[in-house]
Amino acid sequence: MQLEDKVAIVTRAGRGMGRAIALQLAGEGADVAAADIDGASAEQTSAAVRELGRRSLAIKADVGELADIDRMVLQTMETLGRVDIGVNNAGVTRRGAARQLIVTDVTEEDWDLFQRVNAKGVFFCMQRMANELIRQGDGGRIINIASIAGKGYTGTSNAAYAASKGAVIAMTQIAAHQLARFNINVNSICPGATRTGFGGTSWEERAEEQGLSLQEYEQQRAAGIPIGRFNEPEDIAELALFLAGPGSRNITGQAYNVDGGLVMH
Repeated sequence: MQLEDKVAIVTRAGRGMGRAIALQLAGEGADVAAADIDGASAEQTSAAVRELGRRSLAIKADVGELADIDRMVLQTMETLGRVDIGVNNAGVTRRGAARQLIVTDVTEEDWDLFQRVNAKGVFFCMQRMANELIRQGDGGRIINIASIAGKGYTGTSNAAYAASKGAVIAMTQIAAHQLARFNINVNSICPGATRTGFGGTSWEERAEEQGLSLQEYEQQRAAGIPIGRFNEPEDIAELALFLAGPGSRNITGQAYNVDGGLVMH
């Protein structure tokens, strides 16, 4: 139980990678505040954490609202007593019928939404968590979920999304440098293709849009991955657990790909 007596906040914890991360951390002893814009899904994850024998609370929060971020951290402190680990997982994107929006299709509304949630939300969650970690005085871990899109992966859903995830990588590096003197490690994870339903349409819907069966669609997509398979949410959660645990104490400012070899830098 390498995270015994630790408290984690996980955003967008109601489904996909966020839920997997919350359960992985709880499985190693952490108490978890499960935050999500969908309060019902946050409660489902929180209940699953409690079934593992850990304390938990569900928080309905929109990370694009600073008041919600502040309330999220305050509720965690009031209920669970402290915070040691922050996982900033909340994110949004949009795809076209052919899976990718080209530059000329992205709207101002798209740009503003991606920046509001993916960049602004991550930054101010990180800032609020860092302030609490500094106040506590015994260090901590911040893990930001970026994307290989932020490293220029051309198969991304759209360029505006890539810009927002590139911002996550850059702010992670600068925050790691500035927070190191407080013994706060800051790293990011860059997932590739992951089975989460993220992006507003299921893989079944995308297959139908392209006139393919689900099996054909998955085979087509997996063929472009060097290792030949997609991420499962648990693949991201395993790396998040490592970055939250004692084995990563001297690792900070890094952006780790979990993508089966799609991007090699």
